[in-house]
Amino acid sequence: MTVPQRLTERKREAILQAAIAEFRSSGFEVTSMDRIAATAGVSKRTVYNHFPSKEALFAEILNRLWSSISAEQDTVYCPEKPLREQLRVLLQVKLRMLADENLLDLARIAIAATIHSPERAQDMVGRMGEREEGLTVWIRQAHADGRLKPMDPAFAAQQVHGLIKIFAFWPQISMGQPSLTEAEQAQVIESALDMFLACYQR
Repeated sequence: MTVPQRLTERKREAILQAAIAEFRSSGFEVTSMDRIAATAGVSKRTVYNHFPSKEALFAEILNRLWSSISAEQDTVYCPEKPLREQLRVLLQVKLRMLADENLLDLARIAIAATIHSPERAQDMVGRMGEREEGLTVWIRQAHADGRLKPMDPAFAAQQVHGLIKIFAFWPQISMGQPSLTEAEQAQVIESALDMFLACYQR
């Protein structure tokens, strides 16, 4: 029972890796399940046994993309530590993630695939919002502790993400600019911290 299960898992992983490669090279619209099966070295039927459609396969790849964003959720608010120090750690994790070429490749695929499909775009934005909940939770806890002024935590978190992504995500995605150097990351982080704390810290 164990061996067939392992074989099934290996085939599933091979299909996912093949799909990522094909989506990267050809985009979502052009990539076919036949090409994915050929690249994975499995039959088309095997592909459909694991994923009922190309959309379902793409959704699983998106799940992997969003799961790589969830590291920031490991940071828990600490009443004893300075706000700036805690936020700096959160943003450092975020910027390291945004510098990952694999993630940027998958993000390009996802964005390109959503251009012609509002449904996919809505799903993508929804998933991204869920994965960025970690910062919202941290802000909500800091506010409840009386250390931040009244505000909408989700809105404030979105502001911070915007301050980061305007330098460390959208230029790389849309214009092919290189990822930020460590010095540039530090500059973006400290500037974002200045703006956030000047606005919201009590």
